[in-house]
Amino acid sequence: MSAIRTGASSPAGQAAPVDAPLLETRGLCVAYGKVEALHGIDLAVPAGTIVTVIGPNGAGKTTLLSAIMGLLPSRGEIRLDGAAPRRVGIEGMVAAGLNLVPEKRELFGEMSVEDNLLLGAFQRYRTGHRDQARSMEEVYGLFPRLKERRRQLAATLSGGERQMLALGRALMAKPRLLLLDEPSLGLAPRIVKEIFHIIAELRRRGVAILLVEQNARAALQTADYAYVLETGQVVLAGPAGELADDPRVIESYLGLGRK
Repeated sequence: MSAIRTGASSPAGQAAPVDAPLLETRGLCVAYGKVEALHGIDLAVPAGTIVTVIGPNGAGKTTLLSAIMGLLPSRGEIRLDGAAPRRVGIEGMVAAGLNLVPEKRELFGEMSVEDNLLLGAFQRYRTGHRDQARSMEEVYGLFPRLKERRRQLAATLSGGERQMLALGRALMAKPRLLLLDEPSLGLAPRIVKEIFHIIAELRRRGVAILLVEQNARAALQTADYAYVLETGQVVLAGPAGELADDPRVIESYLGLGRK
């Protein structure tokens, strides 16, 4: 096994691509008052890859996603396609092709599945795109259960169906990069397996994914590249398969029963 490297690199141990990563952070810092929650995060997500961030509760994983999306003020650099975003804040990031699926999913419970999906296409509609019907059929192709329940109120869905709806709503914006915050949280093992299968399918379709996940085993099995975040700092980084075999990761996150 090659040595585990710190800092950003390319997936699967390959040489860095000639093209700039789709997303890159350099020296990213976030503070809550006088308490610094993130310290100098260097991270890269090449196009068409899955990059995961694992770590204990309170490590700063959700803070990282929020800072990238412009929900939190930060210091350092956030670069898209090698340059600073043209517009700052969450609307600018959505316009640039990023979309966040938050841990709490934040659906509109008193609206139907179909209306929740249509809201995901609002930004595109506002900028002149009229492809929401086709986008919805693509989402239904990924999530047939959502089509079966398209008239049902979001509040009446199961936990797994709500996660599917949150993913589907984000996909209605046609993102180049999805930021996923704990997509397996609170789901039964069978549904977790289904969600990770869909995440891998999205990569196959060309959507890059930055995945924050407590289920380190599933995340490392699915991702191309991984970062371990502890107390607001990257302490390990490398191809996901290598980190899955690293004794430090096995002891802290996978347990002795890893197969």
